[in-house]
Amino acid sequence: MGKANDAYLFGQILGTHSFLLKNGFLEPDEYAEIGAQYFLPGGETGTAATVLDSLGVSVKMTGTWLGSEVAPMLREFYKDKKVDLSSTEPWEGDPGVMDYVVIAGLVRSPMGRFQTLFSTGERWWSIPKAEDIKASKVAAIDPFFGEETMLAAKICHENGIPYVTIDTPHNSPLHKTAAINVVSKECTSEHYKGMAPEEIMKLMQQETDGLTIITQGGGDMLYARKGEEIKKMSPFKVEVKSTLGAGDTFKAGCVYGLLNGFGDDELVRFASACSAIAISRFPLPLNPPTLDEVRGLLDA
Repeated sequence: MGKANDAYLFGQILGTHSFLLKNGFLEPDEYAEIGAQYFLPGGETGTAATVLDSLGVSVKMTGTWLGSEVAPMLREFYKDKKVDLSSTEPWEGDPGVMDYVVIAGLVRSPMGRFQTLFSTGERWWSIPKAEDIKASKVAAIDPFFGEETMLAAKICHENGIPYVTIDTPHNSPLHKTAAINVVSKECTSEHYKGMAPEEIMKLMQQETDGLTIITQGGGDMLYARKGEEIKKMSPFKVEVKSTLGAGDTFKAGCVYGLLNGFGDDELVRFASACSAIAISRFPLPLNPPTLDEVRGLLDA
């Protein structure tokens, strides 16, 4: 069995180049002043690992192969943190997966080469190891990696390891066996165009015994389990500096709640507080929410 960790995370691990603009978002043919820029860990899994470490959770993280430019940055960043990269694999001859994000307050635009990467038909991510998963108490699985995503979910299900996933439609096996599925506005717009959030939730509820959470940016969150009334919660109000990593931080908050046996109301509120703190600062990897900060916001 692998080294014991609180949480196993499988999914997108990137090097993110972020640019915070000074005076509003980009306009065609107009100059834009960069206020701050960074090259730091990103991706749905990379960001969640950073936040979980800040909350005191030990993590085994794997997924995207690490190329020659991304790997040194990640290893340096996590060298003094409770994030185990030993199951990640090198990507020989490639700089690694990176994205570029331009940010101005509530607005951001990510750029990358993900469509090109996925269209090759080649695998550029690791295969989940059963020993890593079985050595963890909870897991989080990104939905992007086909057979390997489903293998991680299968190992979790067979070994009683509850897992959090994101943006997974109601008819996916990943949703059916998840402990928590966090569904964003981007996902509902893509898969359930024209449907009201309550209608989408009813579809989700019917297909799983787990908790489904539908987030809507600054709008009310919906959450429920099979056979339950749909509950709503408004997000915490904070001054927004950057929305980059908000959803990934919410996912991390769900992992923390699952690990600590939170009830549904407490878990959703905790995850929302984590996300609220995340959007109030930039860059998130250098300023992730701490447990004291989250508790302070919850108490307030």
